[in-house]
Amino acid sequence: MATYKKRGYKPKATKEKGETLDALEQDSTTAEVFNTLDEGANKAEDWVAGNQKGIFILIGVAAVIMLGYLGYNKFIAEPKAEEAMNEMYSSQKYFDEAVDGVGKDSLYNLALTGGGGKLGLTDIVDQYGTTPAGNLANYYAGMAYLNTKDYTNAVKYLGDFSTDDAVLGPIAKGGMGDAFVQLEQLPEALEYYEKAIAASTNDYTTPMYLLKAANVAQSLGKSDKALKYYMRIKSDFKTSDQAKNIDTFIGRAESSK
Repeated sequence: MATYKKRGYKPKATKEKGETLDALEQDSTTAEVFNTLDEGANKAEDWVAGNQKGIFILIGVAAVIMLGYLGYNKFIAEPKAEEAMNEMYSSQKYFDEAVDGVGKDSLYNLALTGGGGKLGLTDIVDQYGTTPAGNLANYYAGMAYLNTKDYTNAVKYLGDFSTDDAVLGPIAKGGMGDAFVQLEQLPEALEYYEKAIAASTNDYTTPMYLLKAANVAQSLGKSDKALKYYMRIKSDFKTSDQAKNIDTFIGRAESSK
């Protein structure tokens, strides 16, 4: 900060005259710096004063967007998600009973189309597709179609299902592989079995889809790839059901190379 000096003040003489001049120059430079800062601050204040209306509009728009987002989640998205889960209960119950093996086809169809005044899985996807329940309905619908041999719709709905779950993710991809096998589209089947393998490593889904991928690869004449998958089952999942006769599969792949 510049120092106030009385009128007529003279700097005290030193041994070197140049030192006094340097001190004066330093004071002058400091004053220039503060003047520059003051000018910059004044310009910033002038800009804010001249653009207040625009600034307040931007702040207002940002606030409206934030409040709108919070309001949407609180009053629209959350109630809709809860409503979808309530609709889902009946269809999921039909699906679970079908998996247990009692009247399978009719129960899968009830799960898909609905019953007792409740929506079916496909309707839930259509009406609540953006909710977690709507997403999960894609999985159940895809698996129901797979089990009722409607393989095209199985691929469609399973393909629309999204998850990071370590088991459901691979099963959805593997289900698409199964559907493509039935549609006799073996390259696509291999692709989705490999996606199922890559989606998660666990003792349940990984050896299952390794074996399916290897068998399809063998059918496509890709013996090297088949052998690689068989060998991984033998080395990494030796206690799995898929490993029980793995040496037979390995021998077949080696002989066809």
